[in-house]
Amino acid sequence: MISTPKSRHLTSAIPKWQPATWEDYLAYADDPNPEIVGLFFNQGYLFVQMGNEGINHAAVNELFTMLFAFWFVAKPGQIFHSLGGCLMEKPNTQAASPDLVLYLGENYPIWREGERRYLNLNQWRVPDLVGEVGDTTIATDLDEKKQLYAALQIPEYWVVDVKSERVLAFRLQDDGKYQQYEYSVALEGLPISLLEQALSQLKQGTNGSAAIWFAQQIANL
Repeated sequence: MISTPKSRHLTSAIPKWQPATWEDYLAYADDPNPEIVGLFFNQGYLFVQMGNEGINHAAVNELFTMLFAFWFVAKPGQIFHSLGGCLMEKPNTQAASPDLVLYLGENYPIWREGERRYLNLNQWRVPDLVGEVGDTTIATDLDEKKQLYAALQIPEYWVVDVKSERVLAFRLQDDGKYQQYEYSVALEGLPISLLEQALSQLKQGTNGSAAIWFAQQIANL
């Protein structure tokens, strides 16, 4: 059994994807611990991502938030709501805190007084798109987390590989499995290659300049 927040000693050697109960998960979810930056639960297994964000992860994560904003500036009239990092729960079975969370259209989650702070997927529909920025977690982003998001029936899943400057986009199929796509469905045909090119812009500038470069490119789409 895993150690709970009250009994554990926080170290970088804490195991990943450990057998756990929903109650174990809740002990972490409700523990206001600044050293926890990611929390995931899937059918009896818990993944606790410890430590603070590094420069690379933070820069890329903020870049993609800006890319979303510039995309929708170029596509006026589309309602969108970004909730990156928000803890999503399907009580007793799954939970996840993806780096990128995007809702399109109406019926997006709104917190109400007296409710848990987190996104209850029994109360709200699932996001149209979620993404993970993989700096040190790319292996589990493409394996266990991918399986978790498929189980939650997230229509589109992105994995941003920081070190390799890759963006892998997956679309959920009728058989409940993800298939890699070269164009985003949620973002109306946006070429994934363009996201990778924006990512490569970080070699020669800031995430702000990379986002502006992206805005200039999509003006011609």
